[in-house]
Amino acid sequence: MRSYLYVPGDNPAKLAKALTTGADALIVDLEDAVPPAGKDAARAGVADFLGARTGIGEPRVWVRVNPGELGQVDAAAVVGPQLAGLCVAKADSVDELTALDRLLTGLEAERGLASGTVRVVPLLESAAAVLAAPAIARAPRVVRLQLGEADLAADLGVTPGPDGCELLWVRSHAVLACAAAGIAAPVAPVSTDFRDLDALRESTLALKRLGFRGRACIHPAQLPVVHEVFTPTEAELAAARDVVTRHDQAMRDGTGVCLDARGRLVDEAVVRSARRLLDPEG
Repeated sequence: MRSYLYVPGDNPAKLAKALTTGADALIVDLEDAVPPAGKDAARAGVADFLGARTGIGEPRVWVRVNPGELGQVDAAAVVGPQLAGLCVAKADSVDELTALDRLLTGLEAERGLASGTVRVVPLLESAAAVLAAPAIARAPRVVRLQLGEADLAADLGVTPGPDGCELLWVRSHAVLACAAAGIAAPVAPVSTDFRDLDALRESTLALKRLGFRGRACIHPAQLPVVHEVFTPTEAELAAARDVVTRHDQAMRDGTGVCLDARGRLVDEAVVRSARRLLDPEG
C-alpha cells in the first residue's frame, strides 16, 4: 500500500468518487471530519457504503473511528467482510486497544468473520501516546502505527517548519517502535498543503528515508506524487532480485560470502532489505 486517502464519512458523493481516484486504500473518517450531530447518520452511511463493495479491483477500505467508547460504537456499525481495519484516533493506551480487541472478537464471531480479521492502526496524537508507542505497537491486532501530527504538534506546543525537523524524533520513534514490535513500518503523516506538489515530493522522499512506507493523503492530487516515491523502479527491483538470487546460491553452495553485481560484500541486512522491497507485505 503506497497511498491512504482520507474521505469524510458523512459525504456519500465523495465516498463514491474516492473509489475512482486510484488510491491504494481509503481511510473513511468518522472522527474529525464528522460533527457530533452527524455521527449516527455517518455510521449508517459508511456501513451501507461498505456493504455495497465487492472488493474486486477496488481500494481497501479502512475506517477511522473515534477514541474510547464512541469508537466502539463506530466499530459495531462498520465491522464486516469489506472492512480492511480500523484506524483508532487518539489512541493513548494499551488498555483502550485491549478493550477494542474484546469487542472486535465478539463482532467477528457474531458476523461470521475469522477471529483477527479486523486489523487495527492506532494514531499517535499526543505526547502520552508517543511515549507509550513501544507498548501500543505490541497491543492486540495492531499492524502498524500512524502519526496524527496536527493534534500532536498542538499537544507538544511546537510549530513544525517546512522540513518538519521539530517532529523528527517523534517520527523516528514511531519507526523504531514498529520495527521493535515486528510489525509493518508506519504510514507517513499527511501534508495539509495539497497544492505544492514539489514540497510534497521532497517531504515524502525524506519520510521514506526515515523508514515510513506509504503516505496518508487528504486530496487526490497528492496521489501521483506519493505513488511515484513509493513505487520501486524496475532497476531497483532487478537489483534486489539479483542480490537475493546471489545470496540463495551462496547458501546452497555452503559459503557465507556473497558479492553483488558490483563486487561489494552482501550481508544478511542487505538481503533482508532486498526481500522487503520485493515483498513489502511479507
